[in-house]
Amino acid sequence: MTLAHESVWILGDQLSPYHPGLVAGRRVVMIESLARLNQRPYHRRKLVLIISAMRHYAGELRAAGYEVDLRSAPDFLSGLRDHVATFGVRHLICMAAAEYDTRQFQQRLEHELGIPVTMLPNTLFLVERHPPTRSPALMEPFYRAMRRQTGLLIEPDGEPTGGVWNLDHENRRRYDGRPVPAPVRFPADAITQQVIADLARSCPNAIGSADDFDLPVTRAQALLALDDFIAHRLADFGPFEDAMSADHDLLFHSQLSPLLNIGLLDPLETATAAVEAYHAGKAPLASVEGFVRQIIGWREYIYYRYWELMPDLLSANAWQAERPLPGWYWNGETRMHCLSCVIKKVLRSGYCHHIERLMVLCNFALLAGIRPQEVNAWFLECYIDAYEWVVTPNVIGMGLNADGGRTATKPYIASAAYIDKMSDYCRGCFYDRKARTGPRACPFNTLYWHFLIMHEATLRANPRLGPAVLGLRRITEAERQAIMAQAATILAQIEAL
Repeated sequence: MTLAHESVWILGDQLSPYHPGLVAGRRVVMIESLARLNQRPYHRRKLVLIISAMRHYAGELRAAGYEVDLRSAPDFLSGLRDHVATFGVRHLICMAAAEYDTRQFQQRLEHELGIPVTMLPNTLFLVERHPPTRSPALMEPFYRAMRRQTGLLIEPDGEPTGGVWNLDHENRRRYDGRPVPAPVRFPADAITQQVIADLARSCPNAIGSADDFDLPVTRAQALLALDDFIAHRLADFGPFEDAMSADHDLLFHSQLSPLLNIGLLDPLETATAAVEAYHAGKAPLASVEGFVRQIIGWREYIYYRYWELMPDLLSANAWQAERPLPGWYWNGETRMHCLSCVIKKVLRSGYCHHIERLMVLCNFALLAGIRPQEVNAWFLECYIDAYEWVVTPNVIGMGLNADGGRTATKPYIASAAYIDKMSDYCRGCFYDRKARTGPRACPFNTLYWHFLIMHEATLRANPRLGPAVLGLRRITEAERQAIMAQAATILAQIEAL
């Protein structure tokens, strides 16, 4: 069999110049699946990012000498069948999909197509290039192992640069009003404009708008976005990593996750760029370590956990939460200023940073007993960097602690005090950030203490929650009853908050 009879199928989240199936003389097939694009009412900015990046990638491959069959099809299978028949393909190569259902589909392809199918490891993740020798029980030892494996921020004697592994304690400052450099933007070119028009017809149920689309869609643009972050925002990224602001969508965050998640950037090269900035004296160690921890620590850990916990993770509901997702998650029309700001930001841009996702959106959903599967679906539909491998363990696992603590060892719950400490959201809010009962008490406060009371025995058994639960000792029985009564009213009228 010659390479002329071989094709490599490249998915829309595998747009890497280092794709292991790219061999000179081998044909490339890429499919714009209408079924996949309409599987959910995704954010238009995400759909435009993927399809525009696919079309640009196809053009770059053609310029490099590859024969590329980029086709629109009702679904992946019909597209592949037509491709095989059109070109007489006798052997199909693919890189293992990052998402469970697509990988299961790949494993059935040999039977469906009637030709040999070879599935290569997914090289877009470090844990697939070099799998851990044993299952990581916690993120911190996993992260240290990844540091040693990659050599990032590791001294010749094997010790961590600076003498400590984790500088998270230095990265918890409230935003102080300093200027925030705007990230580099990429106005839509002719290809992207055509994509926007095409998707307006083919994905009528998509949410949000792509009229002002300006995200990177090529490898060259992705590298420019990485360079821009390193040069202008990395130095301040660390101290304000957890800060939130009503006036700034990104603060000093990179917004590189959408590019990493479709293969335009490689995780190792991204983390290495930050380390090189540290060695060049352009960014402090705390900022660089925090960024490296996100890329080769948490991102890789989440991916590994996803494959360990699937498919049961999808139905996990350890806290027995059964309340529907409030309708204002779809428009931001709530008097809770923090939730209103963050939701409107997400619906507008398809993005907010990780603390807003965890400590505002998921925190409220956990305290209010919202069904995990509905929260998971909302995240999958609304974010430009959303894929099941990253959303589901982060939302169902970490954000809602619905997997019984297998992703994170404690529920990440907080009252309004945390949001007030890390943001300006409480300023001018209808609700009183200091009150837990009363007509204008912040729902975060009432529901926080309600959650502690309802689950006191379970939480006391968790050593990481001890101090929080001990606060219940200072609450009188009368206060407990008032909290429970007000929480019942809040939850019964949740749509009107």
